[in-house]
Formats: sequence, C-alpha cells, structure tokens
Amino acid sequence: MPPLRGEDGLLSRVLALREGSIIVVTVVVAIYFALNTSSFFTSANFKTLLPYFAPFAILGAGEVFVMILGEIDLSIGGTYLLAPYLFYKLSSTVGLPLVPAVIVALIACMAVGLINGFFTAIVGISSFVVTLGMLFALEGLTLVISHGEPVETPGAQVHATTREVTHVVNGVQIHLPEQVNHISTFAKIFGAGIYSELIWALVIVIVLQVVLTFTRWGLHTVAVGSNKLGAGEAGVHVKLVMIRNFVLCATAGGLVGILEAVRSSSVQPDTAGANEILFYGISAAVIGGTLLAGGSGTVVGALIGALFLGILKDGLILQGVNANYLLLYLGLSIIIAMTVNVYVQRVRRGSHSA
Repeated sequence: MPPLRGEDGLLSRVLALREGSIIVVTVVVAIYFALNTSSFFTSANFKTLLPYFAPFAILGAGEVFVMILGEIDLSIGGTYLLAPYLFYKLSSTVGLPLVPAVIVALIACMAVGLINGFFTAIVGISSFVVTLGMLFALEGLTLVISHGEPVETPGAQVHATTREVTHVVNGVQIHLPEQVNHISTFAKIFGAGIYSELIWALVIVIVLQVVLTFTRWGLHTVAVGSNKLGAGEAGVHVKLVMIRNFVLCATAGGLVGILEAVRSSSVQPDTAGANEILFYGISAAVIGGTLLAGGSGTVVGALIGALFLGILKDGLILQGVNANYLLLYLGLSIIIAMTVNVYVQRVRRGSHSA
C-alpha cells in the first residue's frame, strides 16, 4: 500500500489526525447503516441516538485523564449507580433543593475519586484492584440504600396542564381544551431535554480537551503517563496529578448517572446496567485512540469513539438484530473497527517515517 501523504487529498489529511482512523471507520459504519436502513438518517432516529452515545462520551472523557496516566478507573460504574440515589435522598428525605442536592451528590463522587487516587498514588495499590473493589462497594451500598427498589427522580416528573386552543371549522371559531405535558427547567437542563445530554457532552469534551492540550494540568498528565520518574524529577507533583484525575473521572460517572436518571425519570438499582455503561465508557476512550499503556490520549477521540458505539448499537437495533445476538455482533464489530484503526495508524506512522 502506498504511503499516505497530506497532499493526496482530504482522506489523507483526516488520517493524519490522531483521531483520523476512527473518524473514517465511524463514517463508513454510518454510511453502511444509512444504505441498509431507511430510517437511520432521520431526525427521529437522531433523537434516539443521542442517549446512546452522549453518556459514553462524558464517561470516556473522564476516563481519558486516568488512562493517559497508565491507570484505569472501574469505579465510574459505581458512582454512576450511587449518585442518583444520593440525589434522591438529599432532595426527598433531607429536603435540599434540586441543584444543591446534585452538587452534594457530585461532591460525594469526588470523595470516591479522592479515595481511589489515595490508594493508587500514595499507598501504591494497582488502580485496577482499587477501583474494582470500589465498584463492588458502591454497587453494594446503593442496593443497601435503595433496598433494591426503583424510585422516581426528583424534579423529573411530567406535569399536565390544560390550555384553550382555537380551531376554525367552516369559518366558525371553536375553543377546545387541550392537555399539554411539560417538564421543569431543572429536568430540561439535567438530562430530560432532547438535546441536554448532547450539550453536556460537547461542553465537557471541549473543556477537557482544552485542559489536556493547553494547560499545565494536561501537560503534567501526559508527562506523568509517559514517565512518572522523569516527571517527578522535573518538578511535577505526580501524586497530586494522579489524585486529581481520579477525582475528575469519578465525578464524570456520577454526573452521567444523574443525567440518565433525570432523562428516564426513575432511579434504578441496576448493577448490570451500571457495569455495561462502565465498559462502554472505557471502550469509547480506547477506540478513540487513548493508549492503555498511558502517555497518549485525546478527549475528542473519546467523543468519536462514543459516537461509533452509539451508531453501531442504534444501527443494529434498527436492522432488527435479535437481542440474543446484539452483544455478539457489537463485540465483533468493535474488534474489527479497532483492527482497522490500528492498521491505519501503522500505515500512517510508516508514511511519516518514509
């Protein structure tokens, strides 16, 4: 295969980007489903697609900051599950207003990240072991708090009002009552609005990409992930950077949990669902180009990886794939996409070295 050069066209310029290969793979997958499924490229399906990938993008963005360090955070599944119940208890039982209840719940998630960072950076335990234990502990705590029962999300209830609507029939105006359903401003902002989760995802990805690329926090993160010893000798507070990134990642998990609870208007003690979304978030980061070995990663790549997962899952459902085969096809497709991704990256590195 001839080397890929920037002057060869748009495709070469796209592939020259760090996220280039997964962008191409995502576009190819989207075109495939568009050609084989008539309802794929419709506004109704786009609204259905948003909840599939926006939460993964937020989780992946937080996970990128941990994975660049060469670490991993499995506890985001636990904070995803626990945060909505803390929000429910603080609002319904303690009586805190909705927004302060969200803030306090997220502060609790930050404390979880602080614990993860302490045991990983200070005590020296493997982040996989620490966060796996934290995942089980938080899931168990959630089941204890909730007694295994779902509850309604505070502030997410749909309210019905009646308004008078004028109809003209044969030139005569007729006033008829019409029932209108609406949700609170809080719910529209925190997940129940059609595009609210997408807006949250885009804002978080943009902010964290800027932080990673242009701030000392981001530069120190990459430095620690590349060489902890060298970064420490250069004056970087390695342990502080690690703890800070674990706090960020755990908070992202809690935020997604609250957004999803408000969107669905119910808080579910579903540990299986929490574990599934955990691995989707990690997959989004890895598919987007973040190295498991650390030292390199991109938040925008996590967004593209999440979009790929969302398109893949949505397209398979639209094609009527049997539920028993959905995960099988999804897993095989991810492996194929990552194989193409790695191959294109090798070709690109070869063209640069030529």
